[in-house]
Amino acid sequence: MVGLARAATGLWNAALARPRLEGAGRRPARAGIARAGWGCVLLGWWLALGSGAGAGEVGLIRIDGSIGPATASYIARAIGVADERQDACLIIELDTPGGLLESTKKIVQSFYASPVPTVVYVAPAGASAASAGCFITLAADVAAMAPSTTIGAAHPVEMEPGGTLKTDEVMKEKLESFASSYIEAIAQKRGHNVEWARTSVLKSASITAEEALKLKVVNLIAENLPELLKQLDGRKVGGKALNTAGATVRPIPMSAGEALFHMLWRPEVMLLLMLVAIYGIIGELSHPGAILPGVVGAIALILTLYLAAILPINVAGLALIGLALLLFTVDIFTPTHGILTVGGVAAFFLGALMLFSHAGPGFQLSLAYIVPATVVTAAFFIFVAGAGIRAQWLPVRAGSETMLGETVSALTRIDAAGGKVFAEGEYWNAVSETLIEPGQWAQIIGRDGLTLKVKPGRETGQESAARQAGH
Repeated sequence: MVGLARAATGLWNAALARPRLEGAGRRPARAGIARAGWGCVLLGWWLALGSGAGAGEVGLIRIDGSIGPATASYIARAIGVADERQDACLIIELDTPGGLLESTKKIVQSFYASPVPTVVYVAPAGASAASAGCFITLAADVAAMAPSTTIGAAHPVEMEPGGTLKTDEVMKEKLESFASSYIEAIAQKRGHNVEWARTSVLKSASITAEEALKLKVVNLIAENLPELLKQLDGRKVGGKALNTAGATVRPIPMSAGEALFHMLWRPEVMLLLMLVAIYGIIGELSHPGAILPGVVGAIALILTLYLAAILPINVAGLALIGLALLLFTVDIFTPTHGILTVGGVAAFFLGALMLFSHAGPGFQLSLAYIVPATVVTAAFFIFVAGAGIRAQWLPVRAGSETMLGETVSALTRIDAAGGKVFAEGEYWNAVSETLIEPGQWAQIIGRDGLTLKVKPGRETGQESAARQAGH
């Protein structure tokens, strides 16, 4: 239709140009052509404008997993992209067990400031908008759900980033009061059921899509995306009607940085990075000079500390993991017959189990991660780190240092002025504070360059056997 309008405009320009060459006697024809040209222009632009909305575009992003800083950044950027493309609206397909309150607040603020209508669509079937997802769904311009989905359970359980949640009653009451008033304000602004919104926080109420529509918690239920576009068509948002019928859906994918951060921002990833940091650093200390384990361990440690600052961890669990590492290390140097190692295994298992015990939905570590991590860590300290650390305490078995303590026969008279001995297949200069006659035994007690320091000694059984074997 836009092409038709341009063609009509071109016809109009041609109509104005031709009469100039035809002379004054053709003025009536010129007037008729001019009127016809204006008609074509108006008809073409009217058809283009009238049908352009139906052939518009709709932005789409998908949020699957916990709500965190990466999610908030992704949604804010998607709103900017949709606005730049002049999309009819931005649809956020949501399936989440919850997340951080701070990130949820940023998403709500992005919705409020969005120049593009926002639609949160809880989908596909079986999806849920729990905890933080309930706040986000109610904050959108249009809240939609697919059949067989749920929404609610917005009680604030460990929703603050970093550290652990204070469990005293005063703190709980303050957090509940804030969360309930916050979701009430959201529901009131968007015209949803305020009373149910309050109940979802204070009593962790959760309902199905059908119940949500009946209670006016959401605006509509749609079986799939095409049906959602049909139901959105004509709905007024901000005083303007949405034109989504037949619109082209254009996904807005995560950037590489957002995808990486979203992947890292998970409890199991933090546990894995913690193990890599432990293995790498201990491996470097037990095998000096390897370099690679130390570098990898240092990088993993920095990432672990970063995630610990934003994930809701339990300090008691972290302390138990630290105690386990200490017990593993001490058992290498003490004759406890594995008792400390058993204690370390128990401490590590309990620590991993408690690490995210106070966290909200979507942050607990399952036994599928905890049990293998415990077994691998115990095996690492018993067979790898233990062997490496013990090897560093063994006596030197190579180089000139191996001669220390060895007993050799004096070839010449040895005193403070000097002498000669034969050791390790070579002739050495030797000095002794006590006189040693030729043929007597001398024990090597030190080395200064190419001169050995000796003292009177006697041949050991091992050296005698070696000498006889040589004969």
